[in-house]
Amino acid sequence: MQILIVEDEPKVVAFLKEGLEEHGYTISVAYDGQMGERLAARENFNLIILDVIIPHISGIELCRRIRKSNESVPILMLTALGTTDDKVQGFDAGADDYLVKPFEFKELLARIKALTKRSTGVVHHSSTLSIADLEIDLDRKLAIRDGIKIELTAKEFSLLEYFMRNAGRVVSRADISEKVWDINFDTGTNVVDVYVNILRKKIEKGFSSKLIHTRIGMGYIFEEQ
Repeated sequence: MQILIVEDEPKVVAFLKEGLEEHGYTISVAYDGQMGERLAARENFNLIILDVIIPHISGIELCRRIRKSNESVPILMLTALGTTDDKVQGFDAGADDYLVKPFEFKELLARIKALTKRSTGVVHHSSTLSIADLEIDLDRKLAIRDGIKIELTAKEFSLLEYFMRNAGRVVSRADISEKVWDINFDTGTNVVDVYVNILRKKIEKGFSSKLIHTRIGMGYIFEEQ
């Protein structure tokens, strides 16, 4: 399994490379965004580990560029910036997961295993999901409500898909973070609430009925009322 590490700190690179190679991964390294972009375009990696603050092209911008040409490769972002806004920015750029420095190596391994497991052996079926006047096309990643196309980021679409697959059932914040992000968020973060509020505005503003409803102390329920 081939992993690309885009990181400009030599000590961090050495730590990651040595540890991952001991676990059987093949590692390529880029020390700046330009080199990372060239390698990502040239090789078929199973995972990309991407630092946010790197020379020439930022990690956020590099993530966006990679996503334009490769929608499926898992991207794990590393950063010392751990606020909710920083995480939202990374997810909006197309990152699949976010790990804040400093971190335990076993936590990194767990994230890598979750991301690579999710990206392999997946069978795609042509299908749509619909609730009330809202419909999503799972193949084309489109959301349409009452004939109007709704622009969603990758994470917003994943969140909406999860809600629609669980329509009529109360889902907790822990459920959402595990199923949509494949991780357990720290209890101190409000990333899930931020994304739910963003999604609410996009799929409910200007329409007659509300679809996402809060159940205080329990989570959210997706249904027409």
